[in-house]
Amino acid sequence: MYKKQKTGWVKHLDFLLIDIICLEIAFFASFWIKFGERALVSSIINEYYIRLAIVLLMMDLCVAFLFEAYTGILRRNKVQELRAVIIHCSAVFAAVTVYLWGTKQSEIYSRQVIMVFWGIAIFIEYFTRCAWKIYIRQKMIRGKRFSKLVVITEDRYAEECVREFQRDRYKEFEVTGVIVVDKNRKGEEIYGVPVVADADTCLEYVRTNVVDEVFINGNTRESSEALANELLELGCTVHFSLVHESQLMPNKMVERCGKYLVLTSSMKIASNRQLFVKRTIDIVGSLVGLLLTGVAFIIFAPIIKIQSPGPIFYSQIRIGKNGRRFKFYKFRTMIVGADAMKKDLMEQNEMEGLMFKMENDPRIFGIGKFMRKFSIDELPQFWNVLKGEMSLVGTRPPTEEEFEQYELHHKARLGIKPGLTGMWQVSGRSDIKNFEEIVALDTQYISNWSLGVDIRILFRTLWVVVTGKGSS
Repeated sequence: MYKKQKTGWVKHLDFLLIDIICLEIAFFASFWIKFGERALVSSIINEYYIRLAIVLLMMDLCVAFLFEAYTGILRRNKVQELRAVIIHCSAVFAAVTVYLWGTKQSEIYSRQVIMVFWGIAIFIEYFTRCAWKIYIRQKMIRGKRFSKLVVITEDRYAEECVREFQRDRYKEFEVTGVIVVDKNRKGEEIYGVPVVADADTCLEYVRTNVVDEVFINGNTRESSEALANELLELGCTVHFSLVHESQLMPNKMVERCGKYLVLTSSMKIASNRQLFVKRTIDIVGSLVGLLLTGVAFIIFAPIIKIQSPGPIFYSQIRIGKNGRRFKFYKFRTMIVGADAMKKDLMEQNEMEGLMFKMENDPRIFGIGKFMRKFSIDELPQFWNVLKGEMSLVGTRPPTEEEFEQYELHHKARLGIKPGLTGMWQVSGRSDIKNFEEIVALDTQYISNWSLGVDIRILFRTLWVVVTGKGSS
């Protein structure tokens, strides 16, 4: 019988509990530094701050949920861990600050308590996490009874395979032997692990020795499956190597495709929980955005009609996720027939590559320049977001003309739903003139996507829109 490895939240529940304890200790320490013995005689002060301590716990759970705070935590070095702790504590600090401001309670609580809490929390959480990781490692080495694993491989893969297992500090097994099936190396050692058998004596060795698990690094699927079936009859747990990790992108998972067991790889693999939260944010954000669109319509529709007779809205077929076509909406900021004039202006294109951008575009009429500067023309796209054709954050959808000229690597930027805003928009879009740089930003966003990244981009977008920066 084989114990399935823990996944998701359960895997790092200990770190979640440790962080909660550290944050609460930091909060009450900062509270004591500010009020000292006065807190013992003031029930009002205690009541307010106990309430905030409960809010702090909820905020920490939300941050852990949204930012995937514990992914790869055991493999981080000290510098990476310090960075992760600073980000985590700063996110909790920001969440608490926004809560106090949003509920109009900021005057009740001492700013000194909140600021000192942030500093103490980073200090305590960092050293506690490091100490706990040391404890886990020592417990694995000294206190745990490792299962006995034997590696079955070909000679050309033996060195690499054993080396990688021996370097894994957090493995839950002990490699006790190597079986080389295509060469007699019995009696030799590979990185301190003895070669215990060859192809002829493989099954006999497993039968007569303590072997809990077998790792097969096979040459062909047929031969490996046949060997795996024989080992299963001996009562062993068999790990069947599908592909070496370095041969695919880092995001991968094993799942079923019809009746086949497959290794799935993608630029980014998101969980159902993450996609549910992203879609929820999209729906809520689009409903709020459509209210703003209604207000903007009342203000700008008459001006558009007066300055440039024609439709209020502009629609165009754009390319969405993986090449899907959809109708894209904007407030019209150019004169009627502007698309037909584009080919005459191509010589003045300021972009290098498959996008068109011109700072003083003669097709834009008066109010259109103001609307573009503050991205008001983009508001109708909240309808596309509500319909599910776009997301609040993503990559900008290309036109059909641009898409038809894409090279192979350009299509990677369409691996996610297009968005109202994205990395390009908050990175100074007027300063980026090369289409390849935009592709690089978009693929970086997709590969490193998380809910936390989306939230940071949304906040940066608000700043860009309010200040009118990054748009020309």
